[in-house]
Amino acid sequence: MNAKRMPKHLLRRLVIRRLFILLLLLLQAAFILLSIEYYSHLRYVGAFLELLAVLTALHLLTRELPSSFKLSLVFLILLFPLFGGVLYWIFHFQTATLGFRRRLHEIGTRTQSAFDGYGSRDGSRVDPDARYAESAKLSHYLSETVGYPICESTSTVYFPNGRAFQEALLESLRSARRYIFLEYFIIGEGEFWDSVLEVLAERAACGVDVRVIYDDLGSFLTLPHGYSKQLRALGIRCEVFNPFRPFLTSMQNNRDHRKIAAIDGEIAFTGGINLADEYINARERFGHWKDSAVMLRGDGAWSFTVMFLQMWSYLTKTDEDFSLYLPSTRHRAPVTEGAVQPYADSPMDEEYVGEQVYLHMISAARRYLYITTPYLAVDGGMISALRLAAKSGVDVRILLPSTPDKRLVQFTGRSFYPDLLTSGIRIYEYTPGFIHSKTVVSDDLIASVGTVNWDFRSLYLHFECGVCLYRSSAIPEIKRDFLSTLPLCREILPSDCRSNPIKALLQRICRLFAPLM
Repeated sequence: MNAKRMPKHLLRRLVIRRLFILLLLLLQAAFILLSIEYYSHLRYVGAFLELLAVLTALHLLTRELPSSFKLSLVFLILLFPLFGGVLYWIFHFQTATLGFRRRLHEIGTRTQSAFDGYGSRDGSRVDPDARYAESAKLSHYLSETVGYPICESTSTVYFPNGRAFQEALLESLRSARRYIFLEYFIIGEGEFWDSVLEVLAERAACGVDVRVIYDDLGSFLTLPHGYSKQLRALGIRCEVFNPFRPFLTSMQNNRDHRKIAAIDGEIAFTGGINLADEYINARERFGHWKDSAVMLRGDGAWSFTVMFLQMWSYLTKTDEDFSLYLPSTRHRAPVTEGAVQPYADSPMDEEYVGEQVYLHMISAARRYLYITTPYLAVDGGMISALRLAAKSGVDVRILLPSTPDKRLVQFTGRSFYPDLLTSGIRIYEYTPGFIHSKTVVSDDLIASVGTVNWDFRSLYLHFECGVCLYRSSAIPEIKRDFLSTLPLCREILPSDCRSNPIKALLQRICRLFAPLM
């Protein structure tokens, strides 16, 4: 099927809405800044604001935050001392944000027991032959520190593109007998979502409990305003995560970037693919769209069901009885299947799970480490870990898009290329278009598939999820997908990174603000 572009009437409506919201935000920002500027001329007020900026910078340096975040914020606050300190405290002490944090922590603590009986906390089980002891450290971290069990009775299937994922998802949705839970960052009207919605409405009419969560900002340009009402009219229960309001608030930074489909507690999907047409190349956006997903069948699927119900409990302010949703049957995977460990990451605590998963995998790699990501905008610690792995003899390769969806982020990410290349890391850019997959595979023994990008928003600001695969049958498929994609890419050479001094300087400056992009 040929890729289609968005209809002009829909595009015009979305652009008008975006411009209106942007105007309101600019007016609010102007009002705040002009008010501060006006009062700063009063006696002692200016001096107080400058002192506040210095004290705020010192306070930030003592906080348990990623160093890149701290340095970027401190730099901006001291660069604009009249505004920096007061704006930081205005946004930092928002009651909604503090209440958000408390409620999520309470739900997570109260529902931790829901994982009992579905998996193990014994990290050594991921590799009984002790061939790869480093993977046991990662599984121990995810089970003991973060709270997600290791599940052995789980089959896995990897999907290297959106069409394959769509077919499997629709088949699984049609088989639902009790419930369907969908949680997606982006849902967009079109061929893909229409095919899903048709099945959801049919299953809901048959008495299946169908629930949908979508992120309001993620779907801001792809769904009409108040779309949740249309779903409810079809018998589909729907909640909108963090509804977007045209007001300046720090809460807008925290988005639900997760992609979860959970069916009857027995089947679950996750990965980079959202429910919109560009993900199956039914609509052209940034060239050919390359993405991936994974399906779990068995005990591992229950973990994603729990994640969904935790978020649903927060959004609806209810206390779900998770025992009502336990699988009615238990799947037994082949003995050779290996183990899986789903995980979630929340910006409402100081446990940066997605970052720790990637750092563990980098340090554990012995032969090769293949990374696919749409963005490369991380702090110095991640870059140093990658360079050390390559210098230690690991074949490190990174696959990125040639056509970006965010040009500034790509411009900034390319500033890392010279340092990575000189360390022996090989970098490829996907020439047909945009890569949106978030996969890491290493040594034929461990892999990660999920929603976590290699950028600051995914690592520190968004709600994310993923699954670690240990000795799973999906691992060779992930590796095969990576290697088969390389012929479609252009390998970046050191000669490609010789830019003029002005461009190099601009890239370095942008790198300072990467945590805020």
